[in-house]
Order: sequence, then C-alpha cells, then structure tokens
Amino acid sequence: MSEKSAHSHTRHSRGQRNWPLWEVFVRGKRGLNHVHVGSLHAADAEMALHNARDVYTRRNEGVSIWVVRAADITASSPAEKDPFFAPSADKVYRHPTFYDIPEEVPHL
Repeated sequence: MSEKSAHSHTRHSRGQRNWPLWEVFVRGKRGLNHVHVGSLHAADAEMALHNARDVYTRRNEGVSIWVVRAADITASSPAEKDPFFAPSADKVYRHPTFYDIPEEVPHL
C-alpha cells in the first residue's frame, strides 16, 4: 500500500468510527413485516440505506429496507422484563381467546 493510500485508508477508517450506528430491517419477498437483519455505520440515512442494500440483500431477497439510527430507538431492558410486562397479565381481554376471528381475516 502506498504512503498516500495508507494515510487515506487510516483517515477513512477513523472517520467511519465517528459515523452513527444504524439498525437495518428488511422485508423479504414472502414476508409480511420487516425483520432486523443487522447493523452498520454510515454518515447519513441515504448512505445507510445504500450500504444496507449492498450488505443485507445481496441475493435480491428484499423488497423493502428500513434503516433507523440506533440512537433514536427506545427499548425496554430485558433485565426489567418481569416488572415491565407484568401489567399486561391483568388484561386478559387482550388475548384473542375471547374473540371469534372470521376466516376472511388474513394474517392475524
């Protein structure tokens, strides 16, 4: 590697470390929803979308890609799952066993 390309590579790698992390979701041809497939670093949303296409849909299996800046995701903690989800156990009416679902309703 020449001195110029080595310097350029080092500068490029250092810059990538400062890029935000993006979470990637892909909807497959037969899928009904987007599924998390991985993460990548990119300078902006457009770059993240293009890189996600190149990395996660190499075999033309996706029909839609979502990229979400990881810093914008708010998530519950697996360590707090019992207290966080406990209130839903009190609401048995939310369970589909109490409802008759017509056969015409797909994917429920």
